[in-house]
Amino acid sequence: MTIKKAELKSFNATNYTAVICLAGGYKVYLEDVAVARNLPSAEMTAGRKVAVIFFEENNPGEAVITAVYT
Repeated sequence: MTIKKAELKSFNATNYTAVICLAGGYKVYLEDVAVARNLPSAEMTAGRKVAVIFFEENNPGEAVITAVYT
């Protein structure tokens, strides 16, 4: 399990997923990343920093956004 920092690019409130760019990444975006349901959708605005847990580091489908911060 790995925790990484990322920037939120967009948020889909219907299915609670997001598009993110990992910190230090080379403009590589991860799409359809799950967002923890305890995070208010009002906090999920583009440009916010997020904490992402990767349960399997090489499988972004096994990641979840767990925190939003500024």
